Amino acid sequence: MTSSLSISASQPSPELLELPWNLPLESWPDETIAALPKGLSRHVVRFIHLGDHIVAVKETTPELARREYDLLRSLDRLDAPSVEPVAIVSNRRSSTGEELATALITRHLQFSLPYRAVFSHTLRPATATRLVDAMALLLVKLHLDGFYWGDVSLSNTLFRRDAGAFAAYLVDAETGALHPEGLSDGQRESDLEIARVNVAGELLDLQAGGTLDDDIDPVQMAQSIVESYRSLWDALTGQETFDTSERWRIAERIEKLNALGFDIEELTMSSDETGTTLSIQPKVVDAGHHQRRLIRLTGIDAGENQARQLLNDLDSYKATFYPEGDVSEEMVAHEWLTGVFEPVVRAIPKELRGKLEPAEVFFQLLHHRGQLSREEDRDVSLAEALSRYVDDVLQYRRDEETVMNPPTGVIFEVPTEEINWRDLV
Repeated sequence: MTSSLSISASQPSPELLELPWNLPLESWPDETIAALPKGLSRHVVRFIHLGDHIVAVKETTPELARREYDLLRSLDRLDAPSVEPVAIVSNRRSSTGEELATALITRHLQFSLPYRAVFSHTLRPATATRLVDAMALLLVKLHLDGFYWGDVSLSNTLFRRDAGAFAAYLVDAETGALHPEGLSDGQRESDLEIARVNVAGELLDLQAGGTLDDDIDPVQMAQSIVESYRSLWDALTGQETFDTSERWRIAERIEKLNALGFDIEELTMSSDETGTTLSIQPKVVDAGHHQRRLIRLTGIDAGENQARQLLNDLDSYKATFYPEGDVSEEMVAHEWLTGVFEPVVRAIPKELRGKLEPAEVFFQLLHHRGQLSREEDRDVSLAEALSRYVDDVLQYRRDEETVMNPPTGVIFEVPTEEINWRDLV
């Protein structure tokens, strides 16, 4: 390592200095490498141990590294669903003085999987539909933030389990551009066409490799991302007109958006010249409605669908123990957190805690309890359900914190009663 090495970091990370920057990334020693699945990339990418964390290191050009780093920092400030930038390492040289590529470092998204790890065994149609919905929702969120991706694909996306559905996150932003004033229809349509072409090609590749269900049409599945996007975009931003006697539809529109996981920051209302027709249109919508409520009440940071399910359990707890409703929501949330959620998390054996993140474990436990109660026609206690869930389900899952090539049958062996936003629009 030479004295000319330059590190630009968003946070102090002295551990960066200990990495072998004088070696090409593909030659780094095994003890620095974290055994995590990675997607396809045009660059050399490795997962690396950095102190108590795992980071992704990508070799690229100085210009692309700086551009992507700045874009990811901007997306992070917008709380967009993307990976977190850590640092840029430039002016790298080998021990013989040879110039080496600039490295972009991003924090690894725990419990996330590239699409090829999810598809390591035959992809079933129901799973494919959930992935399509996740991709469409990701693109909507990014477009609402004014971000043009420019290279929408499964390869540039990570997926995390989210209470029976998936949550999708942007990984590669080097072709993107942020437009604070918002995107034009042409820019949005360009991203949709790129998504359609890229995803169709990736699914055709899976089909050629025998990991796609025979009932899945790759071209139609890629097209369904476009259709899902347009349905959701219209639900979130479209103008609605109705008779002034139907003013209840204003509250209904807001409730629908909340059910989809979005908050309205501003709602424009106008009437026609006769005063008999009213039009409403959301001006700005914010993703993460249930996440924000759960964090406010409990401090639990979960996925949007996970948050929705945990809040349902919290509301059921309140209805059971405080049927009169004469108690503050904050007090009930504290009771539920300390008396229900945290004991469940603590009861998971340490050696199994890397299987799933806590919010997902709790969601699956609730589902398992309901399934047992129906099968045995009795009210199975939470404690009994937890013991049976750990013994019969959890211990047989591969660790999603450090998963390598997980069989789809294992990942999705527990059926879920999921909420599909298509049913709410």
